[in-house]
Amino acid sequence: MRLQGKVALVTGSGQGIGRAIAVRLAQDGARVVVEDCSDNAAAEQTLAAVRQVGSSGCVIAGDVGDAQIDRRVIEQSVAAMGRVDILVNNAGIEKRAPFVEVTEADYDAVMGVNLRGAFFMTQAFVRHVRERGDGGVVVNVSSVHEELPFPHFASYAASKGGLKMLMRDLAIELAPLGIRVNNIAPGAVQTPINAALMAQPEKLKALLANIPLKRLGTPEDVANAAAFLASDEAAYVTGTTLFVDGGLLWNYAEQ
Repeated sequence: MRLQGKVALVTGSGQGIGRAIAVRLAQDGARVVVEDCSDNAAAEQTLAAVRQVGSSGCVIAGDVGDAQIDRRVIEQSVAAMGRVDILVNNAGIEKRAPFVEVTEADYDAVMGVNLRGAFFMTQAFVRHVRERGDGGVVVNVSSVHEELPFPHFASYAASKGGLKMLMRDLAIELAPLGIRVNNIAPGAVQTPINAALMAQPEKLKALLANIPLKRLGTPEDVANAAAFLASDEAAYVTGTTLFVDGGLLWNYAEQ
């Protein structure tokens, strides 16, 4: 129970990778704040899964793209749980379009959730940790596309590239506060965001040919990495990206 006594806040944890991380941290003893864009059935299902493995928590809803809501989410989390020790910035969206057809609305939506949300949620978390004075952990769920080009997803790639540099910068700036900051960069993972891909056998076959381990990742693969980075076993790890991609990044060739 390496996270016993800790409280973790996981954004976008109503499904997919976020849910798997919430449950994995709970298995290690953390109490969990399940954050999602709305207090919906999916978020409640995640909370039920957290309780099923013997932990406890609460659901707090809010659009992470709104800085004022980010501050409220941290405040409500502290009010409900007493403190927050671990922040997992998992919430993320993508919009497919040729670069010349990307709309301002879609650009703003992607950057708002993926980068602005992580920025201001972390800021609110750091202010809380600074008041406590006993350190904390930030884990951002980034993507292989913080390094790997992603044609027709320019805003997504830009947001993840920005998240890489934000992580590196904050790892240095926040170290005196005892706050570690790292990214996890998943490759192709079996989640709802990839449902269309998994339903197209030829495209899936081509993708698997680029993955040395010859399989898609699972949400649990990513969650295991998050549990490590959140724990004291990673006490000397900050300012880095842990790729969870089956070897995809260094073997990828655009078809």
